[in-house]
Amino acid sequence: MQISDKYNPQDTEQKWYNFWLENKFFHSEPDDRPAYTIVIPPPNVTGILHMGHMLNNTIQDVLVRRARMQGFNALWVPGTDHASIATEAKVVAKLKSEGINKSDITREEFLKHAWDWTHQYGGTILEQLKKLGCSCDWDRTRFTMEPKLSEQVVKSFVDLYNKGLIYRGYRMVNWDPEAKTNISDEEVIFKEQNGKLYFLKYQIEGSEEFLIVATTRPETIFGDVAICVNPNDERYTHLKGKKVIVPIVNRAIPIIEDDYVDIEFGTGALKITPAHDLNDYEIGQKHNLPMIDALDDDANLNEHGLHYAGKNRFEVRKLIAKELEEKNLLLKAEDYVNKVGTSERTGAVIEPKISQQWFLKMAEIAKPALDVVMNDEVKFHPEKFKNTYKHWMENIRDWNISRQLWWGQQIPAYYIASPNPSEGGEFPKELEGQFVVAENEEKARKLALEKFPILETIEGGFTLKQDEDALDTWFSSWLWPMSVFDGLLDSENKDINYYYPTADLVTGPDIIFFWVARMIMAGLEWRGEIPFKNVYFTGIVRDKQRRKMSKSLGNSPDPIELIDKYGADGVRVGILLSSAAGNDLLFDEDLMLQGRNFATKIWNAFRLTQGWNKENKPVGEAEKQTIEWFRNQLDKTILEIEEQFEKFRISDALHLIYKLIWDDFCSWYLETVKPNFGEAISQEVYDETMNFFGELMKLLHPFMPFLTEELWQNIAERKVTEALVVAQQRKAKGFEEKTITDFDFVKELISGVRNYRQSKGISPREAVEIFTNAERFENEAIVRKLANVSEIHFAGKTDKPSFTFLVGATEVSIPLSEHLDLAEEKKKTEEELAYLKGFLVSVEKKLSNEKFVTNAKPEIVENERKKQRDAQDKIALLEEKLKGL
Repeated sequence: MQISDKYNPQDTEQKWYNFWLENKFFHSEPDDRPAYTIVIPPPNVTGILHMGHMLNNTIQDVLVRRARMQGFNALWVPGTDHASIATEAKVVAKLKSEGINKSDITREEFLKHAWDWTHQYGGTILEQLKKLGCSCDWDRTRFTMEPKLSEQVVKSFVDLYNKGLIYRGYRMVNWDPEAKTNISDEEVIFKEQNGKLYFLKYQIEGSEEFLIVATTRPETIFGDVAICVNPNDERYTHLKGKKVIVPIVNRAIPIIEDDYVDIEFGTGALKITPAHDLNDYEIGQKHNLPMIDALDDDANLNEHGLHYAGKNRFEVRKLIAKELEEKNLLLKAEDYVNKVGTSERTGAVIEPKISQQWFLKMAEIAKPALDVVMNDEVKFHPEKFKNTYKHWMENIRDWNISRQLWWGQQIPAYYIASPNPSEGGEFPKELEGQFVVAENEEKARKLALEKFPILETIEGGFTLKQDEDALDTWFSSWLWPMSVFDGLLDSENKDINYYYPTADLVTGPDIIFFWVARMIMAGLEWRGEIPFKNVYFTGIVRDKQRRKMSKSLGNSPDPIELIDKYGADGVRVGILLSSAAGNDLLFDEDLMLQGRNFATKIWNAFRLTQGWNKENKPVGEAEKQTIEWFRNQLDKTILEIEEQFEKFRISDALHLIYKLIWDDFCSWYLETVKPNFGEAISQEVYDETMNFFGELMKLLHPFMPFLTEELWQNIAERKVTEALVVAQQRKAKGFEEKTITDFDFVKELISGVRNYRQSKGISPREAVEIFTNAERFENEAIVRKLANVSEIHFAGKTDKPSFTFLVGATEVSIPLSEHLDLAEEKKKTEEELAYLKGFLVSVEKKLSNEKFVTNAKPEIVENERKKQRDAQDKIALLEEKLKGL
């Protein structure tokens, strides 16, 4: 069989991916096999592949490919998230570049543009995942804004509203002035920023006295409604009941008292702007203060800002500081480092804003979702994230689910109104602001008539106007494990009953609250079942300086370029070799090189076997012993791999496979069974070797799917149904530990002989004889073949100067070649002896330290004692050797 000299990923990857797709190997339908299901954390439809996606999706692919090869009916559901804020921002920017403002077109026109944009750019990241080798069932690709998924989102809203869990109310929200929508607390990122602390002078009404108030945001004075001091602050006792004049605004506001104020901070006097600060809002509610909102949706000053109306908040901050200084109303301004809330989506500085929003009550549905994690019905890997989850769930707040956007599921609330409001006329006042919640307008009209019988009597009838807001994107993705199977449309359909609950979720700990917790709540709420059994938290991919990889820092490589350079298999192995669950991955391109080198090593090993001539001849003793050893080593490693997968130690499982192939198979097995130059290999040995090679490709396939399929198809002629992607992995049949330890002994012995040759510059072709205190070796034939030993003297001792080493308790001596410089050998031996004696002194000094022996861990003490014994044995050998030199 002809096989190229060098493995070229470009020649194989697209070929085999197309082969898998054409033969529907990734497609799943319910049958009588046990299901194994993963749903992809849906990437934003605006997104392109980055290193975090690479890590997350490689792990998912490893899990699903392995499950497929273990006899499960494996399904990996792909899809994308409509990403309300990000997508709307891109569409708005595109329209702007075409001279169109969002405010100048209708919602319907805008949505048409959004869908056009989505159809043009939305599939990019999924196509990139194919290049990585992801074995998703692409026939089942879902999108959170597609009709059936949107229908389920709306249905869930109506259901929760009817249960009394959704309500509408005025609250302080986090306003993103760039996206022009509110965002949740979890989407606010606090960043340290250098700013100023301004000390403003508020004149006491009817006096020449001033009250000094410190603020970082002087532009908000237009919303001031009170000054608050601590009732225990004696400095301000004389001001009780008085008022101050707001600088520039010249409005009198009261001085109030509340123990919320920290006497030690600033001047101990706090300006209260309930419309622009959450804490001020709480004080305002407590003291029945009015509210003045001085900022518009763009975070520009509105009409309350007087001569600053229309100017941006940060521009006003500089201008007003200057005006205050000119009017002698600014005492001083100090440098100040402040933690400022910014939008995770746009990076804009958040403005607290009072707004009427829709909320979901969380306390009731959070409790069962906390319980299933704490009692390990849903297992977290690593377990440390349970504490993070517990803290958040026990301190959960109601979820603000409305967004002031058009791209997203529109809130299914319909407000009752007059059909002709401009004409005036009688329209019952009790219907003002009334609404109904229903899945569509037809149902809403019917419900409105049932709820408000007076509507039947209104001349000219009534109209319904749907709420303008869209739902938070997470309100669609929290249904994802159910909605991808249309589980909220038909709770008994065959897919939801077969594939749900899913098996494993792979995600990042940064969305443990946004998504993981909410999916658990949703699963329990609508199906009474957990949505998944395991959650594997990946770490964050960082650069060598431990910085998170990002476009803005320019420290993130292009994943597609890496695949082109190292091959998808090389990149997959490289990224997984250092990605323990929950721990950050320090990206190093050398790891990709290591992955590519591994692929080359395997390719060359296969090429080696294809160059052998085969012959029907008896199996030699060395080959027989090696085959028996490797069969045991293979089964032992399979059991170890299974244990690592059970613990979700994917990286550790890969390390085991890596060692099994590179060290055990390539370095020892093939080296032992390969025929001597000019000779043929036994057909039986060759067949066993190809069988092992196939089993190794099965083990490796989830990690390196392309290379392994290419080699699998080269090992033998295969039917389509025998493709590696659907082959069954070997089940461990048990192993004999003694067979493995016996071979480990031989490996160490052979390495000792090779070290002798290397240190003395002796050719491997030059045979040596060895003396040993052992009665026999279990694998004597292997020693003779690989160490090129002409004679083994068991229970023997040589009188000649010799090179001596220990293998465990077994002493092995090789008489020194006659042409060696004995004087030089004596010198080297004396140097080594001196070093070992010094080393022994340091170890014994540590062991004679009672404090160390008492306080150190037992295993550490035992390790030092082992060092002591080994050094003593080696010293004895070297002293014996010196006697013969």
